[in-house]
Amino acid sequence: MYDLLKGVRVLDLTSVVLGPIATQYLGDFGADVIKVEPPSGDIFRHVKPSRSEDMGAGFLNMNRNKRSVCLNLKNDEDNEQFFNLLSGADVLVHNMRLSAAVRLGLGPEQLKNSNPELVYCFAPGYGSRGRNADNPAYDDIIQAASGIAALNSGTENEPRYIPTIVCDKVGGMHLAMAMLAGIAHQAKTGKGCVIESPMFEGAVAFLMAEQLAGETYLPAIGTMGYERLLSPYRRPHKSKDGYIGVLPYDGTHWLRVLEYLKSDLATEEWVQSPTERSARVSELYEVLSEAMPGRTTDEWLQIFQELDIPCTPVNSMQDLLSDKHLQDVGFFSESEHPGEGAIRSAHSPFWVDGVAEHPDKPAPSLQSDMIQWHTR
Repeated sequence: MYDLLKGVRVLDLTSVVLGPIATQYLGDFGADVIKVEPPSGDIFRHVKPSRSEDMGAGFLNMNRNKRSVCLNLKNDEDNEQFFNLLSGADVLVHNMRLSAAVRLGLGPEQLKNSNPELVYCFAPGYGSRGRNADNPAYDDIIQAASGIAALNSGTENEPRYIPTIVCDKVGGMHLAMAMLAGIAHQAKTGKGCVIESPMFEGAVAFLMAEQLAGETYLPAIGTMGYERLLSPYRRPHKSKDGYIGVLPYDGTHWLRVLEYLKSDLATEEWVQSPTERSARVSELYEVLSEAMPGRTTDEWLQIFQELDIPCTPVNSMQDLLSDKHLQDVGFFSESEHPGEGAIRSAHSPFWVDGVAEHPDKPAPSLQSDMIQWHTR
């Protein structure tokens, strides 16, 4: 962890994935994050695999660099402790529906008088201004609603979920950015603000950057969808002994590859035109796909590296543990968790020069003791 956000205090009422991964980013940058949990704990504590009942692998991987306190907000003493923490917080964050937060007495208007400078950030499933504001939402629901499942349709055109909690994690990045923007606003003006970062709208915005395509214009000049990404030949290519990812991207790349393959397309003028090549890129992918089974993965890697074409072997999840580049940068580390024993951790996706890096604090056990903010 780094000290870039040292002194920033984050009161974290989030649970499961979206919120905890967002607050972990801030903890990685040195914010003092206090995770407020109900008596039963964050339900993600209990998701297997685990060595103990309340410290599953997913919880370990999304809650480092935080402290925890167990509070029952319906209990007067615990409620007083919460408001003591709130009065010293810079940020309060949750991933409840706004109506649920209001019922608990945790709406932005209800807390404003307790801390006028508070940055109040929340990540509901759907934006509070829309008709779906009170609908429950989880990653699978948002993958279906946002178009991701349809975009990931298989060969029989059946929608499929991507086998990772992509909407939760994208939503977590959006929520982290929202908190950082609020902190910057607070530092400049001395005033608080309320920032809403809905999961559904976040997933749609994530897709629309390139998928809005022809519908960007009024009237539309084409359909939605980034054509290059929709080609049936855009995929890891099968080699003689495995699979390889390769992407000739510009005209120079394609010319080198087509000349190496002795393809007649190497002399076609449209290959060097960015506009025409984009419209017909599936033809180029098909030529490449047909050639790949003729050599092994290692042979192709050597060829493409000599041609200066972006390429990589296709890694499995298990392969990443021995990936040479990740070893070079020290991405995976081993440490001793005070309650769980030896564990492996993935580094945050940031490296900072000019600021000291400190050892990460392990994900906290569920604590019922009183807790206070660190001094600034």
